[in-house]
This record gives sequence, structure tokens and C-alpha cells, in this order.
Amino acid sequence: MKYVARMELKPGMVAAENILNYKNEIIVAANTKIDATVIERLTRQSIMAVPIKEEADFATTHNDKVRISEGFKKFESIYNVYFPVFRGYMMGALTSHQPIIMQQLMDVYNSIVSSVANGEQLLEYLYNLSPSDEDMILHHCLKSALIAGVFGSFIGLTPEDQLLFIQCAFVYDIGKFSIPNQILTKPQRLTREEYMIIIQHTVIGYDFLKNMGDFNEHVLNAAMQHHERCDGTGYPAGLHGDNIDRFAKYIAIVDSYVAMTSKRNYRRKLNAFQIIANYEMQGFQKFYSEALTSILLHIASSQLGFSIKLNNGKRGTVIRINEHALSHPVILLNENNAPLDLSMDYRLAIEEVY
Repeated sequence: MKYVARMELKPGMVAAENILNYKNEIIVAANTKIDATVIERLTRQSIMAVPIKEEADFATTHNDKVRISEGFKKFESIYNVYFPVFRGYMMGALTSHQPIIMQQLMDVYNSIVSSVANGEQLLEYLYNLSPSDEDMILHHCLKSALIAGVFGSFIGLTPEDQLLFIQCAFVYDIGKFSIPNQILTKPQRLTREEYMIIIQHTVIGYDFLKNMGDFNEHVLNAAMQHHERCDGTGYPAGLHGDNIDRFAKYIAIVDSYVAMTSKRNYRRKLNAFQIIANYEMQGFQKFYSEALTSILLHIASSQLGFSIKLNNGKRGTVIRINEHALSHPVILLNENNAPLDLSMDYRLAIEEVY
């Protein structure tokens, strides 16, 4: 809320509070939209300044407040400055066979990361970036690298391993440029032929990076193996557990997380508890469970204090995380101020986070 001189009022502004005359009578009610009639009334009553709603006063959800915050606006501006730089480096490699210089990519990474306070804030800001239908793969790659830095700290990687994790994330999906866009964005079930084309992007990406030369073995393996799963259900080779490169297993988590936090033409982006529930339903046997557990615990803990809506329509606030049921925390119900442990009834699920 801010006070605006009566002479500076403009039609469309909204009164933030009841406006009283000298007799303490309401002459303009809170939430009234300012127009010529209202301004005339204020003039007759000699009202000199009026409480007016600011952008933040209209925000109703946590993510609304994030998107109008100065910190997010600064981050979004910096991201939009450096994304074309990143795009230039990657397209130079893809179209002109220019070498990918990791230090250049890390300069982009550091320039963006320096605009946030911590990893949790970076995840929150990335979640709230406006989706782009253009350069979808490149946005996916840049977001993956930024998120890899956060997840690397969550799982306690050494600085050297964290750097390598980020480098893997920048380029692991480069083979996806070989997939026709109509297949990438197809909402229906893929045909067998289309699925085989999808599978090949891992091999194509590996070959592209290997032919370019001067890439760490883990970077190459991340390109080839990021769709492998620890239980052997992945592709292209159906590898199990220890046969999958450790960094490819890290990248598998990042890749799936970025996909779930991205809007698709057939679904909205998922909230934190829906993401956690998806991993729980898939089974920790598919992913590197030790790393995944640490990451999901951090994500769940970052939601403490948030308002939520359940799938039965009831609303509340997250007050405690259940470490053995991360998608089902304890909430405080709005209707009776009573705690409710969602882990006691798995029919309940968090549908929206505010």
C-alpha cells in the first residue's frame, strides 16, 4: 500500500483502505476502484491523500508474490540477458561445429547464480519463469545446469564434483536436437517408430560430444545414460545400478525434475509435493536413491509455512515434514485450526501450493 496525493490519482487505481471524512464516516470503501466520481467526492471532503493498493497487494498466492518481487524481476532480467549468450554458444556448436568451451558456459552460469541468495531461492525463481515455446531444449539445458548446482550442494558433492555435475547438465541433452519438434511436443502416446527416434537422441548426443573431443568421460556418459534407470528399465542399454555412471544418475534426477516443473500442452507444471509424490510412485529403485532422498528432503522442507489446498477442497498450512512420507506432510487446517497428518490417509493429496 502507498499513499497517493488526491491530485495524482488516476482512474483504475484501487483504494487500499476505507477512506473516512472528519466525522469518521466512510466516504470511499476499501477496494473501490477510483474514477472521476470518486475523485470529485474526495475533493468535496478535502481529502488530501489516499491509500492506494500496490502490485503486491493484489498477490494472493506465494508464487504471485514471488513473481512481483524485486528479487525475481532482477533474476528474470539477468536470465533473459544471458540466455541468448548461452544460445549462441550452443547453436555455434550445432550449426557451425564450433567447439563448446566449458568456461564460457560456466561464465553464463555464474552470472545468473550470482543474482540469487541461495539454492532454494534459485529453484523458486526458475519455477516461476514464464514458459517459452521457443528454444525449449536450450531452456531445458540451461535450467538443468542451474538446478544441478543446487542439487549438487543438497547431496554434499565436493566442489570438483559439483562443477562436473553442472558441466554434464549443460550438454547432456544435446542429442535432442535430432528429434523432430512434432514428436517432442506430441501430447498423445508415441508410436513405436517415434519412441525409437526418442531413444536415439542419447546415442546421437554421445557421438556428437565425443567427436567434438576434449570432454570428460562422465560428461559423455551423462549424454548416453541419462535415461537409464537403476532397476534396468531405462534406455538405450537397459543398464542396472552400478553399471550406470554416477553423474548420469545425478543427471537423471535433474532431467526428470526439470520436466515436471515445466508446463506441457497436456498438463500444468507440478507443485513440489506432486513432484515428490511422482518420485515416490515411480519407486526409489529407479533413481539413485541416496541422492534423491537428500534432494527431496530439501525440497519438502522449503515448503514449510506454505498455504495449500487438498484434493478434497480443504485448505491449510504446512507445519511439519514427514521424513518417511515427504509428499504427505502435517498441515494445520484452516477450518478448525487442527493439525492433520496427511501420511495417515494417502487418499488425500496436496493439489495446490500457495
